[in-house]
Amino acid sequence: MVLLTMTHVTKSFGNQHILTDVSLTVNGGEVIHITGGNGSGKSTLLKIIAGIIPATSGEVDLDDSVQTGALIENPGFLEGETLKTNLTFLASINHRTEVSTIQSLATRFDLDYQNHQAIRKYSVGMREKAGIIQAVMEGQNLVLLDEPTRGLDEAALSELVKLVAELQQQNKSIIVASHDNYTPIAYTAHYQLEGGRLSRIVNEPSSTP
Repeated sequence: MVLLTMTHVTKSFGNQHILTDVSLTVNGGEVIHITGGNGSGKSTLLKIIAGIIPATSGEVDLDDSVQTGALIENPGFLEGETLKTNLTFLASINHRTEVSTIQSLATRFDLDYQNHQAIRKYSVGMREKAGIIQAVMEGQNLVLLDEPTRGLDEAALSELVKLVAELQQQNKSIIVASHDNYTPIAYTAHYQLEGGRLSRIVNEPSSTP
């Protein structure tokens, strides 16, 4: 099943052209890697897919079955509130998950669900883990992860790899954007975003450093 089709998408902010003639098709069960340097437009591309910002031109078509989860740039949380308050608040919007699911994910990523510490006191890695949790906790079938390994320790990185593999086995699709080619995640396709244009990498990079 095709979950996402982007056709000739462009994005400009004033006179600044960020994306040019971007086309992409994502099927169920695919794990896509998009690499590109800082400022190449990776986050902008993911925001368009997530519906956070509109494309300037072109078409973005999502299957009716798509539920999107996203970790894009710095995760946005209620800074003065706890992890539990943040995640339960987000979960209450769509009512598509159970507390037990959220607790299980927090345990997997070594976060204390009951901790009274405010999110603003979290380290970069802890915030990243919280962002990953909110992107998948409702069973979303199109998951967008922007630099998801930022600040993660070895154990959390291992859990991320396992989680992506599990999602793929459930025929869910994941798009990961990163600034480099190295990644321990097993991808089905690699793309490069450069000069605003997205191209498939034929000689796909190794998943080992």
